[in-house]
Amino acid sequence: METETILDVTVIEPPLKHRTIFQNFDLLLPGESFIIHNDHDPKLLYYQLSAERGQIFKWEYVEEGPEIWQVRIGKRADNENSETIGEIVAADFRKAAVFKKFGIDFCCGGKKTVSEVCEKKGIDRPMLEKELLSVEQQAPDSEHDFQKWDIGFLSDYIVNTHHQYVKDNTPFVQEIAQKVARVHGAAHPELIEVAEVFEQVAHDLTLHMAKEERILFPRIKELAYYKKIGAKIPSDDLGLVSAPIHVMESEHEQAGEDFAEIRRLTFDYLLPVDACRSYTVLFKKLEEYENDLYRHVHLENNILFPKAIQIEKEQG
Repeated sequence: METETILDVTVIEPPLKHRTIFQNFDLLLPGESFIIHNDHDPKLLYYQLSAERGQIFKWEYVEEGPEIWQVRIGKRADNENSETIGEIVAADFRKAAVFKKFGIDFCCGGKKTVSEVCEKKGIDRPMLEKELLSVEQQAPDSEHDFQKWDIGFLSDYIVNTHHQYVKDNTPFVQEIAQKVARVHGAAHPELIEVAEVFEQVAHDLTLHMAKEERILFPRIKELAYYKKIGAKIPSDDLGLVSAPIHVMESEHEQAGEDFAEIRRLTFDYLLPVDACRSYTVLFKKLEEYENDLYRHVHLENNILFPKAIQIEKEQG
């Protein structure tokens, strides 16, 4: 049996690490893989691979810290379906409800394939695919076809709809989470943790949206402008979108993990028998906030960002 190659990136000069990994990946034949050995979570590498190589790669954590991370990176076999969950939802958002029913993250974790997720989570794949097929057979609804939107217009839509939702609702959820934790925390200590996790979400999203609105989205709108007028992007501006997108996607994943923790702590927003009105309102608002966040991240990760990167590649 052939031994799998292990690439120790801790001994490679930082400027050369990603370049070396990409070189090793490009030398793989379909179905082959190697393992990278690192001293931190190489999450940004995942997003860079996704942006620059598309979904021809496979990513599997072998060891996840706290001191050592090992990730198996492989190249998909030619006959292996590489359509990701994010791409499926981007093509038909109605299928998001099916993935959510099965506990599958379609936005922050949307770069995985159905087979990968089913294998990892122990989900009955034929049953999942049957429900996805049933959605296709339903009459189409009036859902916006975001795939056809200009990326500059889509950027504005995200800011005016989803960023504004976060700005309008975050202070209220923070306040009521703290209130319910004070009143019911003795009997339900998990509420104290819920308030703390949401406080972190609020802090992180505030900074995250500011970076998008001040840096990333203006650059994406410039790409949209150049595409519209049929002009080439100035060479100095090339590469200015891909790098911040990798960071934004990583931050999206953290927000998704935080809400997964809130959902775990609240037993999927299951109200106890002694829940008061404020307790009930808190759980409803948290679930509403989570649903909006998933839609928000889906539009960015699965539609806006891939389109922006593609335009930049075409101009490169």
